[in-house]
Amino acid sequence: MPIDELRSEVDAIDDDLLDLLERRARLVRTIAAEKQALGLAVHDPERERAVLARLEARAAAREGAVFPAPAVRPIFREILSACLALEEPVGVAYLGPPGTFSHIAARSAFGLGVRYVESVTIAGVVDAVARGSVAYGVAPIENSTEGGVTATLDALVEADVKIQREFVIDVPQCLIGVHGDLSRIKRVHSHPQPLAQCRLWLNHNLPQAELVTSTSTAAAAREAVADDASAAVGSRLLAELYDLLVIRESIQDRPENATRFVVLAKADAPRSGRDKTSLVFSTPHVRGALRSVLEIFDAEGLNLTRIESRPALGKRWEYVFLTDVEGHRDDEPVARALERLRHACSRVKVLGSYPRGDSPLA
Repeated sequence: MPIDELRSEVDAIDDDLLDLLERRARLVRTIAAEKQALGLAVHDPERERAVLARLEARAAAREGAVFPAPAVRPIFREILSACLALEEPVGVAYLGPPGTFSHIAARSAFGLGVRYVESVTIAGVVDAVARGSVAYGVAPIENSTEGGVTATLDALVEADVKIQREFVIDVPQCLIGVHGDLSRIKRVHSHPQPLAQCRLWLNHNLPQAELVTSTSTAAAAREAVADDASAAVGSRLLAELYDLLVIRESIQDRPENATRFVVLAKADAPRSGRDKTSLVFSTPHVRGALRSVLEIFDAEGLNLTRIESRPALGKRWEYVFLTDVEGHRDDEPVARALERLRHACSRVKVLGSYPRGDSPLA
């Protein structure tokens, strides 16, 4: 067929896709009205997760398909986001300004159709969810290089919010600035986490530069714009937003550098069959107390995937333990373990049960 005829056929398919999107949007709006009449929550994160998982699995199972299967999820992520905006205005808080990895993570999780609310601190993100000014918050909780993100962990211990979902994004760090002459760079600005993730590279390539901590990578980018003796560590998107040069790419010390993010809400997720539960507990100051607690998990046949201690707020030299355990809090072994913990510990708080996320947007 001539190219013009082929293009006409493509245009016709695009028109059909647009008509189908309109049909889908109308159905979604009808469903939203039915939910409101029944007093049900309009946004159903578990249904959303199931839709994306089903479409992704179907795309991967097609034999001889030309359209790339990995593109299916981000496309439908935006379709779901746009339809969600028709149902109700959903607010999502993140550590801003735009261009931070938290911003990238939030957009990856919720698409472009929601109302984003910037916060200058992670504690502010958690507080916005706790107060109900937004429905969701997105916050980093663990980095594969630097471990737990203490600001998030400390905020979760005290706040009345739940982890509803987790996902992992790769974190390729870039050195960005107004010029590419390393010898002229006297200061490198960034959030403490990116600076730590690039410590060896910075020591080797910019030993003369002062490392300056910022509230966010976006704040660091502003410093680089204002001062040609400064550079920043952040994302490629950040360089585009602030019209900066990417001086070096992938300067993180570990090539596999990734960050686990969590979606925070007032309620956690129902059982999916592949869940984990995050909790915090504290033990009495007696010999063998921690060992006795760990034996409870072992007796119930539960696998701990993570345990980390943090100083207890307002109590000098006392600590709380943050733990991830496989299973949902409604699963019988987990429920029994939690009940036994409440008798053995001075404090037990479930931070949330949610589907395990082993890959980006899982």
